[in-house]
Amino acid sequence: MQLHFSPSMRSITISSSNGFIDLMKIKVAARHISYRTLFHTILILAFLLPFVFILTAVVTLEGVNKCSSLDCLGRRLGPRLLGRADDSGQRLVKDFYKILHQVNTEELPDGLKLPDTFSQLVSEMKNKQYDAKTFALMLRAMMEKLERDIRESKFAELMNKHFAASAIPKGIHCLSLRLTDEYSSNAHARKQLPSPELLPLLSDNSYHHMIVSTDNILAASVVVNSAVQSSLQPEKIVFHVITDKKTYAGMHSWFALNPISPAIVEVKGVHQFDWLTRENVPVLEAVESHNGIRSYYHGNHVAGANLSETTPRRFASKLQARSPKYISLLNHLRIYIPELFPNLNKVVFLDDDVVVQRDLSPLWEIDLEGKVNGAVETCRGEDEWVMSKRFRNYFNFSHPLIAKNLNPDECAWAYGMNIFDLSAWRKTNIRETYHSWLKENLKSNLTMWKLGTLPPALIAFKGHVHPIEPSWHMLGLGYQNKTNIDSVKKAAVIHYNGQSKPWLQIGFEHLRPFWTKYVNYSNDFVRNCHILES
Repeated sequence: MQLHFSPSMRSITISSSNGFIDLMKIKVAARHISYRTLFHTILILAFLLPFVFILTAVVTLEGVNKCSSLDCLGRRLGPRLLGRADDSGQRLVKDFYKILHQVNTEELPDGLKLPDTFSQLVSEMKNKQYDAKTFALMLRAMMEKLERDIRESKFAELMNKHFAASAIPKGIHCLSLRLTDEYSSNAHARKQLPSPELLPLLSDNSYHHMIVSTDNILAASVVVNSAVQSSLQPEKIVFHVITDKKTYAGMHSWFALNPISPAIVEVKGVHQFDWLTRENVPVLEAVESHNGIRSYYHGNHVAGANLSETTPRRFASKLQARSPKYISLLNHLRIYIPELFPNLNKVVFLDDDVVVQRDLSPLWEIDLEGKVNGAVETCRGEDEWVMSKRFRNYFNFSHPLIAKNLNPDECAWAYGMNIFDLSAWRKTNIRETYHSWLKENLKSNLTMWKLGTLPPALIAFKGHVHPIEPSWHMLGLGYQNKTNIDSVKKAAVIHYNGQSKPWLQIGFEHLRPFWTKYVNYSNDFVRNCHILES
């Protein structure tokens, strides 16, 4: 860069180093200029010129391939000299947003051939010279297809999980068959349970009586083992194991060949209770024989379901509600406990998917204040699956009978670990209320509620429930993969309610050891059926 003064001192020219381009020319009026003024002018220019040079160099380097003329350079340099930023980038973003909005409101053309990957899309864009709108259209179509594929995969996963949860694992089926065969061939497997001298203790109210109703032999063994091993007074425990007719021989064999000393175990089949007649349980007879009900629980669970208008979570809840166990007599049997055990005053009822981790004897000391059912309430927690349940989660409040008789905000409670005062129960009409509402739901074609035995029990026990401390019964181990392990360790009873049972392959690996620690994997029947510790 060069500075030239004319001989007459009437003009000053700033030119490039090669002299071909005049960057700036200053003309001086034809009047006398003092040397002081000239000196100040030169001083100011000398101060400014380095900055002008640096800015020009930077702009030129930034746009060396895009600015080959002074006109372009001026357009790039001008806004910076005037303190304004170049807004071309912002305009580009606004134009892109406009294109995206336009594409989002338009219908996708039929028969649009989509690339399988994003890299293929970029390659096609280069080869076919896509404009911005075409690129956005293709991208939208690809994303919508991906969303549909993910949604379909999620529903397929839920269906497979439902089938896995409803099926009987081969090892457990093998165990039942082998033990049934043992019952017919081995006298020791048929010995009386308990032995004759202990029979009076089955109705002795000074003992702690526990009841479990199940057709799963392995699960029953875990419930009994865990309760006895966790007890401070195992010699005071009497277990009443109730099963169905087909499982009775195998269940009896297991506890006859594997006594849980010093506790007492009684095994009874439903066919051995004189009280369980068709006259006493007419509603359950109807439930099991009703073709529409059987079709609902055993039929095609996808037929008639509009998957496009439901969420995976709602679909999962509907599948859970259609588990065949909900029409099993064993599942409804708990409502008849006062009649099945007429000499007992207080019992603890346990589901077959629980593990006892603490001595339960203090439950018999709880004052239920005249109530029938001591249970953990399930509306006091924050998780959506288990501990935030109210009546609205179980009932259809658009049905006039439900809306008239129930409060949607009433707190629900949990089955699975309950302390029942049978003396107080026998003074109520709980069983009749239970039957009455079951009939109404059958008449309404199951439009009042869908999910199993808890909804009619919530109605029947209304006003008869005494809340107990949540630490007695922790739920959700079959639902929630992120269950807090510290909370699991502190709970008296942990409940694997939900599809992911610990004896299934779909069970949560980090929660299974709390259950498997009570399985005797050295037992010959367990080993021969390849029920392996995992």
